[in-house]
Amino acid sequence: MPFVFAAGFGAGLLGGLLGIGGGIVMMPVLRFALGLDAPMAAGTCVTAVVFTTLAGAVRHAGMGQVRLRPILPIVMWGAASTAAFSLAFPWLARGHSRWLDLGVGAAFLLISGRMILEGCLESAEETVAMPAGMADRGWHLPAIGIAAGALPGLLGIGTGAILVPAFVYLRGWPMKVAIGSSLSCFFPLAFLSACFKAAQGHVDARAAVMLGIGAVAGSVMGASLTRYARASWLKAAFGVLFLYVAFQYVRLFFEVPS
Repeated sequence: MPFVFAAGFGAGLLGGLLGIGGGIVMMPVLRFALGLDAPMAAGTCVTAVVFTTLAGAVRHAGMGQVRLRPILPIVMWGAASTAAFSLAFPWLARGHSRWLDLGVGAAFLLISGRMILEGCLESAEETVAMPAGMADRGWHLPAIGIAAGALPGLLGIGTGAILVPAFVYLRGWPMKVAIGSSLSCFFPLAFLSACFKAAQGHVDARAAVMLGIGAVAGSVMGASLTRYARASWLKAAFGVLFLYVAFQYVRLFFEVPS
């Protein structure tokens, strides 16, 4: 499967450059290029992402860009949310899979909007100041965890669109720490979701392994290229591309008879 490996490599390369999950690239490849149905694409994508999130989390932890203790409650709430939504996943897969396309399309709209905004604004490398008392609000951690767990559990895609802005704007962390901590949160959630979807029969194991291996290789190169590329330009360009992908998913939803 050279094409699948190449797609994984491209996903990892982009993830290494921009600090995003490779699932945003893998999902359209699985759905449109390989022609997998929505449930199989979701399960295969989240299984492949296990490889990339583990590699990314280890790399960022080695650079001191992971805050482990503060994210543990988020991981716990996220795991409960992932398990709950994973249990609901077979219901969607049986006759309601077009709603998966709509959900993925909505997630792509959110991610593309974030990337375009960040690409057009100044560099977000500095810490963003929090409003007074913001970090002390106890509802943040459960809310962030539940929202983050819903995406891999129900849609098979990453949580970076939720976790990175939450860590930056609600917790006041530097962008690189937010990215590293986001990947560290997502790895156990992706692993849990992958286990559920494999047991439910919604994983193409061969495609997932090839995508995952390619993505790990690509992420290493992408991380080394960050010193040469203007991340803001790349984010804006790929934000526009993902906006197009979002509309393709929404189009699929409306084309399928109810």
